[in-house]
Amino acid sequence: MRKVSAVIGSAVFLVIAPGFVAGLAPWWITHWQVEAPFFGLSLFRWIGALFLALGAIGLLDSFVRFALQGLGTPAPVFPTRHLVVSGLYRYVRNPMYVTVLITILGQGLLFGNVRLLEYGGLAWLVAHLFVLFYEEPTLRASFGHEYDSFCAEVPRWIPRLAPWRGHRQA
Repeated sequence: MRKVSAVIGSAVFLVIAPGFVAGLAPWWITHWQVEAPFFGLSLFRWIGALFLALGAIGLLDSFVRFALQGLGTPAPVFPTRHLVVSGLYRYVRNPMYVTVLITILGQGLLFGNVRLLEYGGLAWLVAHLFVLFYEEPTLRASFGHEYDSFCAEVPRWIPRLAPWRGHRQA
């Protein structure tokens, strides 16, 4: 039953949090109107589309891992029972935030909208402060040495080139 609740809770949270930050808010900013590509180069649109696709795939993968491996959700009201350290978590400590930011950046490049890129910077700042002052202390209190080991080896924002293999897979 816990797994079913985790899947449903994660799906609801996916729609509410990343759906707002990486979907609704960018739409409010751009109305998804395509402007001239940056520097007149359509290459930026292709890069944006690639970022958008990779971000969406990574975000969905991370949410699935939270529900099925962590047996919880990213929402603080129904946290995971297990520290999730597989998939993208072997490369970067916060793949959900990173993938949301990549989707925002992708939309900014795709639509040629500098305001969306600025919004992405603001979204990163808010995520960074949330991670520093709430999420990391909470995870440290919940998972102790296990989380400390993870933090010592896996960077917060810039992914490692090689996957971290120093921990059991949740």
